[in-house]
Amino acid sequence: MSSWCAPPYHTADICFLWSVALLRFLFLLSGLMLLPSLAMAQVFNPTTFTLSNGLQVVVVENHRAPIVTHMVWYRTGAADEPASKGGIAHLLEHLMFKGTDSIPVGEFSKTIARNGGRDNAMTSMDFTAYYQNIAADRLDMVMAMEADRMRNLKISDGDFLTERDVVMEERRSRTDNDPAALLLEQMTASLYTIHPYRAPIIGWSQELQALTRADALDFYRRWYAPNNAVVVVAGDVDPEQVRVLAEKHYGPLQAETAVDRRRPQEPPGMVERRLTLRSDKVQQPSWTRFYLAPSYANDPKHQAYALEVAAEAIGGNSNTRLYDEIVIRQGLASHLSVSYDPSALDSAVFHIYALPREGVSMETLEAAIVRTLNQIRKEGLTATDVEKAKDRMNAGLVYARDSAKTGAYTLGIALTSGQTVADVEEWPQRIRAVTAEQVNAALRDVVRDDLAVTGLLLSAAENASAKATPPRRSAAPHATKQEATR
Repeated sequence: MSSWCAPPYHTADICFLWSVALLRFLFLLSGLMLLPSLAMAQVFNPTTFTLSNGLQVVVVENHRAPIVTHMVWYRTGAADEPASKGGIAHLLEHLMFKGTDSIPVGEFSKTIARNGGRDNAMTSMDFTAYYQNIAADRLDMVMAMEADRMRNLKISDGDFLTERDVVMEERRSRTDNDPAALLLEQMTASLYTIHPYRAPIIGWSQELQALTRADALDFYRRWYAPNNAVVVVAGDVDPEQVRVLAEKHYGPLQAETAVDRRRPQEPPGMVERRLTLRSDKVQQPSWTRFYLAPSYANDPKHQAYALEVAAEAIGGNSNTRLYDEIVIRQGLASHLSVSYDPSALDSAVFHIYALPREGVSMETLEAAIVRTLNQIRKEGLTATDVEKAKDRMNAGLVYARDSAKTGAYTLGIALTSGQTVADVEEWPQRIRAVTAEQVNAALRDVVRDDLAVTGLLLSAAENASAKATPPRRSAAPHATKQEATR
């Protein structure tokens, strides 16, 4: 059912892939003006309850249209796979659409479509999620179907081999034949020394080839249980109605022994790492840098919220420090973005990405970016820089509340990645509380040249330090920031 484009998620729609991966980040960067009272408001105001078998249920009411988004989130992803079984979480996601004793093979999605809905699934390092968008009066039906396959999945030898071949073809078409995806895969493997985040979600080719039907069933039985799941229902629903349906369909399912999700933790970084990939398939060279950063759930120095503000303040739009210097003032890049999504169970990545303008060598571009970053780290962002960034981030809540799906995705990611509903609801206040001093301290601690992983994507004939015609310095008043879509 799903397809792969780039880490950290898989889903059938390639464009949708990164909109989910960066969902929290993107809606927080929207540019509407914010009423002062909004900063202290809650975000989605969900209703939550837990069934006796441990299933957590979250309801987000949105009565703008008679539709509903129903999602089942499992607290397991690629980082929970057994050693040498890379790709089994994503392969199982495919196999979940095969059938049960009650639903014949291939009928799950056909049933949803016949009722006017859409369904799909996605796999990340920390979660696997399944969703349906459908008319609100069909909620009973989709709950019954999801509850059925939570415990009663059937996998034949033939279906397993077919889907394994599908996933292997995904890897060939979307990774092995895409230089940008290959470089990002290798950069991620270099960023982590021992943590399972270093392996790709889709799996390494040799491990995919060795996976068996028994591996899929073992992973399914270990992780797919009500006490390891979160059901999020958002849209034109009443919380009590959802409670009744959840008790009816999910309530009878038996809980399983809780699984320990503790993983090996990264040792402190020691050296800078650089990777260069040259290919005759590359038409647009790029410069990418990763910094290992804390996440919301693993933040011993309490820097995650400050780093969110930092990313927006230095590269969130055309008026921010790094973008303005590199793209507008010096005219060295046609595009530059800074992103940081702390929604992970263990660690996160602070990410800078730039495309050189024609005639600009990668060496020139990198030197300018590094010089500007070091200047920002040395001088610090001003209180005005930080306050403007926070205003832009909180403004995005206007859009976030307008979409029922946004609430479902945001809460699902949070609850399967070590956060709570309170963490999501208190986000505006926590961002508002960030100071310029905290932002500058976090930048100095995380954005360090000596610990970075830098990736150069070049055409086969290109030299990173080739002589180039100096770019014209231009104010480029028409330039606009594009969102990163790795």
